[in-house]
Order: sequence, then structure tokens, then C-alpha cells
Amino acid sequence: MRDVLILNGPNLDRLGTREPEIYGSLSLSEIGDSCVEFAKAHSLRIDFRQTNDEAELIRWLHEAADRSLPVIMNPAAFTHYSVAVRDAASMLTAPLIEVHLSNPLAREEFRHTSLVSGIAHGTISGFGANSYILALQAMLNL
Repeated sequence: MRDVLILNGPNLDRLGTREPEIYGSLSLSEIGDSCVEFAKAHSLRIDFRQTNDEAELIRWLHEAADRSLPVIMNPAAFTHYSVAVRDAASMLTAPLIEVHLSNPLAREEFRHTSLVSGIAHGTISGFGANSYILALQAMLNL
């Protein structure tokens, strides 16, 4: 069984109530449950985490680097401005897939730049909660 770390950044703990017209009506817990179901069916074991704290996200990325764990990450707002998160993610030795529920390029201009995309194996965005499942499917092939 292959381990995959799924990391989620700030405000994603508010899913289900935060701008459902953009982010959908599922809670992050429900998205995590879907990921666990998919993972079990495909011989993956996932550790699904969320934080509003940049330092904690960086610690988790260091942990993934030290353990050579593949990472699926929705950096949320950290996507657009956190050089620290980008630098920690660049230390990963296993695959990294960036995920977003919405399509940042179809939104405000400040969301058009991702500091993570350039170091990720790929980015999946705009498919709502299914973006996570698509990322898990992609991880199976990396």
C-alpha cells in the first residue's frame, strides 16, 4: 500500500459554508471521506490534513520530504504569495500535485499566479471536489 499525504491550506476548513457558488457545498471532511474511499479501492493510504497556519504546512512538507512521501496539496491562499511554502515544497523528492477546487485563472487577477505550479508535477483545478480524486488518479501513474 502506497502512502499519500493530502495537505490543505487556509480557510478550506470553511468549505460547505464559504462561497458555495465557487467552492461547492461539500465540507472538507466530506471531500476527505471521498478521497479515503477512492484510496482504499486503489491500494493507497492517505493522510488528509488541513491547517490555517503557514508554519504548520511547512512542517508537514518537511515531513513529506524526509519520508519521501508523495503530496497532493491545495495551498489555498498560500498559492499566490508564500515563497516559504513554495521553498518547502521544492524539497520534496516524491511527486507533488497541486489542486484547486475552482479555476484560479478564471477568477481575480491576483489568483492567476501560483508559486507552487512551477515545481509541481502537475496542477488540477476547476473540477470542484473531484479535483482531489483526479489528483489521486494522476498520482497512481507517477
